Amino acid sequence: MKPFFLRRSQLSLQNKVFLTFVALLLFILGCFIVYVNLVVIKPLKEKTVEAKLAAVTKVSQQLDDYVDSQNQMSQRILSSKDVFTILERGYQTDANLERLNQSRRLKDLMFQAIGPRMNIKDMVIYDKAGRKIVSYIGLQGDAASIEGYLKKSLIDGSWSGSGYVLERQGGAVSFIRSINNQNGTVFGYLSILLDNAYLQRITQGVGSGQVYILDQNGQPVVGDIPKEHAELTTRHSVDGVHVDDHGNYVAYARSESTGWTTYLVTPKQDVLGPVNSVKYLSILLITALMLLSFVYIYFSSRSLLLPIRKLRSQIWRISYSNMNLKWDNPTQNNDLILLNEAFQDLMERLQASIEREKIALHEEVKARNSALQAQIAPHFIHNVLYLISIAAQEGKTDVVTDMCKHLSDSLRYIVSSPYAHVTLADELEHTRHYLSLVQQKYEDDLEWEIHTDDSARNVQLPRLVLQPFVENCIEHAFIHRDPPWRIEITVKQFNGLWAVEIKDNGDGFPPGKIDEIMDNLRKSEAADGEGGERPASIGNMGIVNSVGRLKLMYQNRLFFNLFNQADGEKGATVQIIGSLTKDFY
Repeated sequence: MKPFFLRRSQLSLQNKVFLTFVALLLFILGCFIVYVNLVVIKPLKEKTVEAKLAAVTKVSQQLDDYVDSQNQMSQRILSSKDVFTILERGYQTDANLERLNQSRRLKDLMFQAIGPRMNIKDMVIYDKAGRKIVSYIGLQGDAASIEGYLKKSLIDGSWSGSGYVLERQGGAVSFIRSINNQNGTVFGYLSILLDNAYLQRITQGVGSGQVYILDQNGQPVVGDIPKEHAELTTRHSVDGVHVDDHGNYVAYARSESTGWTTYLVTPKQDVLGPVNSVKYLSILLITALMLLSFVYIYFSSRSLLLPIRKLRSQIWRISYSNMNLKWDNPTQNNDLILLNEAFQDLMERLQASIEREKIALHEEVKARNSALQAQIAPHFIHNVLYLISIAAQEGKTDVVTDMCKHLSDSLRYIVSSPYAHVTLADELEHTRHYLSLVQQKYEDDLEWEIHTDDSARNVQLPRLVLQPFVENCIEHAFIHRDPPWRIEITVKQFNGLWAVEIKDNGDGFPPGKIDEIMDNLRKSEAADGEGGERPASIGNMGIVNSVGRLKLMYQNRLFFNLFNQADGEKGATVQIIGSLTKDFY
């Protein structure tokens, strides 16, 4: 029978260890609760409210940047003395040719100012009386003049004519400024119709709240104000956050430059939801931790006393014969070391898998580029050989010799490193060979010009991307057009962008053809993104392939457009605009 004093001392020691750990745990948990409430939850609530104010301030700043970009765009137009010369001569309403030349020159100035960025709906130039002279796109059909606004602003003094003004006209906002020189002489007015879709995109992605923009008169700039938020029409002179009658958090920021006020209305639950989640999660975590800790302490105290209990057992069994018996505690494996080794092994295998995936993706892009180029090269060789055969049948020996030389240069260009990129200058030289070959057939009926400079050597392109556009002009544009037929290729480079324009004086694209080609391009891009089959269409396969190869190289740094000439001109224009850097429109 075990001595009573030994059992009592054992139980007393176990209880002391257990109670000591419990007291220490309760003290730590109490400190943790105080820390969560004072250091985490309260600052988190304040930070959440500040984040709403920062979000609405950011939206307001983006609106200021957007309006400032229109101001800079208008300054670029005013920096050209040509616009003063054109407007000073007066709009030639009686001479159709002079009026057409004036409109064309003004549109060229607007194009140089806008560039490839089209984050506006339209741009209009008016004379001093407010009558419309020219529109860049022609969407402002209901705003043919601003005579009424000029008279109204002079009467009520809302605008003196200096600087710029933001005026809501119909369902959109217009940026209006006077066209004047350094002496203050007014030659006309410039109006930029802001893009409502672009303004809507600025207000999106701000979180769960609703963004509203009011002008200096308390009228909504984009969209309408719901009835439950009618109190937003109250003007605020400073930035801040308040709670409305419905319990919503309203953050507002007023722009000093535009006078617009941006509101971000967020339901109370969305603002305090993360704070309450942290609070409730902390309470749940503390409760669970206490329960687990009590269980752990109980079994840990038993484990801590296990050597003592084993020693007591050994003492009761010891005798003279086994007095030299020793008890050894077995060594346990270090599970953390094993887990770390397994994790490192997992990371190494994951890294190797990523490298294999990158190599496979690179090979896939090269294979697709090669396949697209292979579809174009045989087609080009077939057409040229057909032209040479016709010249040979007509007995034109000199012409055949000259064409063979051009063909030899073209074939050398095609087969030498066919998968490597070339410069724009090399591609234009190949286009000259191709047009020289084609001109042997059409003789004086075909005229062509290529305008370029040394900047073309800085632009990299896939091989044979310009030829399909030129070939499309010859095969389709001049079918119902009397000669002379003219093709003009122009290369420009400005502000880190390069542009290639291919114009002809043919019949232009028939109705619906441009939409069909652009739709095929969109389907081709969608098929590339989903791994599907690329759509093909007879008559525009070369355009789809060429644009597809350019997209493979430039991704989202490429802009492609094609349109028929306006203002009475015949023919069509193909535009290819790319960026030499990673930044694009």
